[in-house]
Amino acid sequence: MKFSESWLREWINPEISSETLADQLTMAGLEVDDVEKVAGDFTGVVVGKVVECMQHPNADKLRVTKVDIGKAELLDIVCGAPNCRKGLMVACATVGAVLPGDFKIKPAKLRGEPSEGMLCSYSELGISDEHNGIIELPDNAPLGQDIREYLNLNDVMIDISVTPNRADCFGIIGVARDISAVNNVPMKELQVDSMPATITDTLSIQIDAPQAAPRYLGRVIKNINVNAATPLWMKEKLRRGGIRSIDAVVDITNYVLLELGHPMHAFDLTQIEKGIVVRYASNDEKLILLNGNEVNLNDKTLVIADHQKVLALAGIMGGEKSAVTQTTKDVFLESAFFSPLAITGKAREYGLHTEASHRYERGVDPSLQFIAMERASQLLIDICGGEVGPIIEVTQQSELPKQAIIRLRRNRIDRIIGYAIETQKITDILIRLGCEVEYNGNVWTVKSPSWRFDLQIEEDLVEEIARIYGYNNIPNANLKIESVMKPKPESQISLRRIKDLLVDRGYQEAVTYSFVDPKIQHILHPEQQEITLPNPISSEMSVMRLSLWSGLLDAVLYNQNRQQSRVRLFETGLRFIPDEKDELGVRQELMLSGIITGSLYEEHWQLPKRNVDFYDLKGDIESIFSLLGCADKVQFKKAQLPALHPGQSATIYLNDELLGYLGVLHPEIEKKLSLNSKTLVFEINLAKINSKTVPVAQDLSKYPSNKRDIAIVVSNTIPVADIISECKRAGGEQLIKVNLFDVYQGENIKENQKSLAISLILQDKSRTLEEEDITNIVSKCVTALQNRFKALLRE
Repeated sequence: MKFSESWLREWINPEISSETLADQLTMAGLEVDDVEKVAGDFTGVVVGKVVECMQHPNADKLRVTKVDIGKAELLDIVCGAPNCRKGLMVACATVGAVLPGDFKIKPAKLRGEPSEGMLCSYSELGISDEHNGIIELPDNAPLGQDIREYLNLNDVMIDISVTPNRADCFGIIGVARDISAVNNVPMKELQVDSMPATITDTLSIQIDAPQAAPRYLGRVIKNINVNAATPLWMKEKLRRGGIRSIDAVVDITNYVLLELGHPMHAFDLTQIEKGIVVRYASNDEKLILLNGNEVNLNDKTLVIADHQKVLALAGIMGGEKSAVTQTTKDVFLESAFFSPLAITGKAREYGLHTEASHRYERGVDPSLQFIAMERASQLLIDICGGEVGPIIEVTQQSELPKQAIIRLRRNRIDRIIGYAIETQKITDILIRLGCEVEYNGNVWTVKSPSWRFDLQIEEDLVEEIARIYGYNNIPNANLKIESVMKPKPESQISLRRIKDLLVDRGYQEAVTYSFVDPKIQHILHPEQQEITLPNPISSEMSVMRLSLWSGLLDAVLYNQNRQQSRVRLFETGLRFIPDEKDELGVRQELMLSGIITGSLYEEHWQLPKRNVDFYDLKGDIESIFSLLGCADKVQFKKAQLPALHPGQSATIYLNDELLGYLGVLHPEIEKKLSLNSKTLVFEINLAKINSKTVPVAQDLSKYPSNKRDIAIVVSNTIPVADIISECKRAGGEQLIKVNLFDVYQGENIKENQKSLAISLILQDKSRTLEEEDITNIVSKCVTALQNRFKALLRE
């Protein structure tokens, strides 16, 4: 938001310097980004009048003029500006004047003709970049008056950053309210008289989308002079607010925008057929905008239309066909309240960003439409003339925002601020902010003003009290903090420890976006429903991730494209699953995901050159469960996932609860994503592994252990994990370890079978096992395998 200090002081003029004013704005939450002079440093420039203007005898592009500056003698000045003419009021730099850049005006001869000064353009005085001609002043400008005084150039432009919650400060009136509250100085009341109707012309207004447009006002104004000149004072205020003057009608609507923070629009009345209809567009409706661009509309875009065509994008930009032109005589003036949700993101969707959309997206005062309409009508009649019709109003009162009623407790204020502000002071601050206040028994009942959408809860009011009271006025105090060591269960394991383990195993942590490319996500999870963002940054980041694999795969591809073939990454973050049972409609789960590709080891003369495989990734995951002390309880079972290779993928179970998945990425997906080597991924639900098994001290057996090996033949389809689990069950406590040390398929083994060599380690804590005991345990294991898996003992 940009404005001039002098305009702000027309509303509120505390006895403080410009520097203090800027500091107050920043401390009030309206951070000042820049303070800039409205003109360069110059002296000796006065108001003059061209009384004679003749062609230079020796130059085609120069004119010889006589200029009256209110003194006895006229000045001879040679000028090259194309708009120089007799009777023009100008800014005249006299001999001795010093212009910006320390340029001094001296008597001179130009092509043989004397010149006793200079007629200045805006750029030569450092006012703006406009240099197409000299400054044209109004006919009633006082001769001889210093131009700095006449144009009020001893002024500065203040540029502030307005946070999204302070939409009320997108108008000079909102900024004035804050300065008034901070200084406890009353501001000028907004006086807008109702314009009596001089004609009875109206236009029908039909609202088909009352939730999006709960209030719409219109007014017919006829027989205006659209070519009337915009007053200099208005042009200057617009310029100092960063808005270029266009024509009187547009300038008036822009002036109301800067003054009140309320966008308005003027339509050419003759281009409206039968009446106004506020509705959502139909798919593929077209509209040529004021900037000349044609847009294809969709059914989520609110538009202003007549009964035949679309006229404008509601709250964003008008259409070219209904725009006010130089031939316009009758206009239809619009002043409306559009719901922020109906406008948010729509300008960006069509590649636009306008002053109107910037304000409507954040919200305008729902009680300001009548004031804005009357203010614009008054200015339009004063500048352009014309006849005014009655205001036409359509309001859906139930859809308008309601002013919040908030209960504010004394102890809550003291606790949050950490300092006790006087009760009467708090009441005064709330009243200065425009609130309706009742106080009873250390509790304030506060009704927020209509222009403050952000005041909704108790903490909002506490923040306002501290802001207006002044953060610098709250004394510093040393906080008393008692450090209390909270008990931490030994079974609790930190996420940091798991991350450290993966880093020790050669992984690097990655951080990727939670919103991903829908095309990639659909390839990985074709059957899962996803959450689509209503206003995405781009089409490649338009859905919330169902797993962390999308971002990690993108990171791998990025690295491979830069000659990094060996990649080992992991990430922790949320995934977002649509869930109707959840009150928010989405289930958020904290996941640990990883991805590996390329060679197993860094290039080294002593290490074998081998690419990673399924068992390398499985080993990394088993190390995590070893850290948790539950590796013996984890099961890996065959999985069928669209994203993974059907023969090299598994589900991970702990105590029969699904934890996650691991496996080789499906070859078709590798091809579609242009990955140049085998890629393996895993994903584990961290919420299900947030504790570890606490070690229990046990006596070590002082008796020797015994090892027996068995070789069995079983079907190819039987997982080794099931065989090991069955051995442990059958062997009892004296079987302390079971280990697979060889797998054989080939000669003397049927095609659909495999030979497994298993070692059994036996030990007792109270005695040395006899051969008979050992044979008995081994026999139990073999019998159990024969009964369950039809295993054959291989001799």
